[in-house]
Amino acid sequence: MKRCMFVDDSSVIRKVAKRILGGPEMVVIEAATGLDAIEMCAADMPDIIVVDGSLPDMPTSEVISRIRAIESPVKPQIAVCLIEIDVGAIMRAKRAGAQGYILKPFTRPQLLERFRSLQAAA
Repeated sequence: MKRCMFVDDSSVIRKVAKRILGGPEMVVIEAATGLDAIEMCAADMPDIIVVDGSLPDMPTSEVISRIRAIESPVKPQIAVCLIEIDVGAIMRAKRAGAQGYILKPFTRPQLLERFRSLQAAA
């Protein structure tokens, strides 16, 4: 069973993602801050991580690079979640180790398609 982590300070976004993705084939876990996400990944690395583009506690690129630095047999697919296309933010996230991005608000088909493309790129 795949494990997906949504890192977003908005409980609404996390709940929507959990409702869209949760089910028999995927467990969705939530983190409200970058530090929470890093600690959770150090304990048990998920397969897919979606990180909000503007976290309150640290830059998204730092969260991604710190997660990438964790020793783990699981090498997660990471996407940054943005409210608009921001080439600078996308490039910073990719340099830190992200594979792509997702735009908010997202729908079930958009999210599932993005996950399929992330998995295909693995």
